[in-house]
Amino acid sequence: MSAMTGTAAPVLEARGVSVHFGGIKALQGVDVAVAPGAITGLVGPNGAGKTTLFGVLSGLLRPTAGTVRLKDHDVTTASAQTRARKGLARTFQQPELFLGLTVREHLTLAYRSTHHRSRLWTDAFTAGGLRRPDTDETARVDFLLDVLFLGGVADQPVGSLPLGTSRLVEVGRALATSPAALLLDEPLAGLDSYEVDKLAAALRRAVAEEGTGMLLVEHDVSMVLSVCRRIYVLDFGVLLAEGTPQQIRDDPKVRVAYLGDEVIAEEKS
Repeated sequence: MSAMTGTAAPVLEARGVSVHFGGIKALQGVDVAVAPGAITGLVGPNGAGKTTLFGVLSGLLRPTAGTVRLKDHDVTTASAQTRARKGLARTFQQPELFLGLTVREHLTLAYRSTHHRSRLWTDAFTAGGLRRPDTDETARVDFLLDVLFLGGVADQPVGSLPLGTSRLVEVGRALATSPAALLLDEPLAGLDSYEVDKLAAALRRAVAEEGTGMLLVEHDVSMVLSVCRRIYVLDFGVLLAEGTPQQIRDDPKVRVAYLGDEVIAEEKS
């Protein structure tokens, strides 16, 4: 049985995933599904198993039991590189960017890694930077720059950008590969309230425009409740609750384990 309700088949799904490290049961029979064209949230207190599940989904960890499916493919034993070729992308807690390259160059290289891989070798041995983008590349990159509010800094080196903008660049680079599913690893860490609002708006717009399924692993509860269609809550390696934002707000088990009455009251006000 699918872990997701509704008619749309998930683009990424974990079924009965368990991970044991010796006698430690980091995950126990966890089911999670990421719907296309929506942002799905994954939350829980420290030590709940979020990072472990993220590793299983991205291909960095192999589960002790259970399966992982990416679109129509069983990728349980597939490497992270294989999953990337099949349509999985991810961001990192600390942006992994080339500080001397511009925003536009980052998105162009990411596009070529999927659509024109042979051009990457040419770029590597071309003096003076990347080869001139073709019409398709330009159209795709310009589209993403617009969706992510990056047009004003398109030709600036990323090393000169604030953290919030750098995170938008990382999201754009991931989307440039045209992924079916995108894993977002705590993208709000270290951002101020303005940057949080800007990134949230960019993610909503990207999902609406691209149809990508996103899994958001995040500690900012208010952000998760505001942007996610469905939320999964982990606690001590077990799936404690799943449902809509309203169902998660109202779940008494979630109150006790994670959110707390004060947070719930604030979200309802």
